[in-house]
Amino acid sequence: MEMSLVAGFWLVSFLLIMTPGADWAYTISAGIHGRRIVPAVAGLMSGHLLATIVVVAGVGVLIAGHPLALSAITLLGAFYLLWLGISLLRHPATVSSASLQSGGWNRWVLKGLCISGLNPKVFLLFLALLPQFTDPHGQWPLALQMSALGLMHLLTCTLIYLLVGYGSRALLTSRPQAARVVSRISGGLMVAIAAMLLVEQLR
Repeated sequence: MEMSLVAGFWLVSFLLIMTPGADWAYTISAGIHGRRIVPAVAGLMSGHLLATIVVVAGVGVLIAGHPLALSAITLLGAFYLLWLGISLLRHPATVSSASLQSGGWNRWVLKGLCISGLNPKVFLLFLALLPQFTDPHGQWPLALQMSALGLMHLLTCTLIYLLVGYGSRALLTSRPQAARVVSRISGGLMVAIAAMLLVEQLR
């Protein structure tokens, strides 16, 4: 693979990762809950890994070509985000109460997987980006090139999300009121993203 293609993909991937969205909101929420950062990020990355596998296997093209299947995934993801967002708005987490209501690791992994795995934009993003940064005449097969790029995205994303989670934890540990506000903002962001997904489906 040409290094220019790799560098170009990494830059685009980095800029997209740094754009706050549902993943960021969930990671910050996990940061308020302290010890749930790692399973939360692991769940999110499981969804991104699933998207990579689907696109590399060619299934992503089939999903994108069937509006009903894509709409079903979009609606599931939107309603799940809506439920999570409303829950955070009604019961904002604070560092002091988070450890009592944080739930187990499996729960946080599953929630993270659902947030990223049910987000059709993740699949479409990989479907649009990965082929653009491959070399059809390269020594590596296209599937291997896309897998390598997907792995690079996963590693970068994991590092950034861990920094976001632990950074929010460090900043909000001694600021319970700020933690409550940030929790509500995260919930509001999830609701807003869910609403945009639903509006897109109603057009």
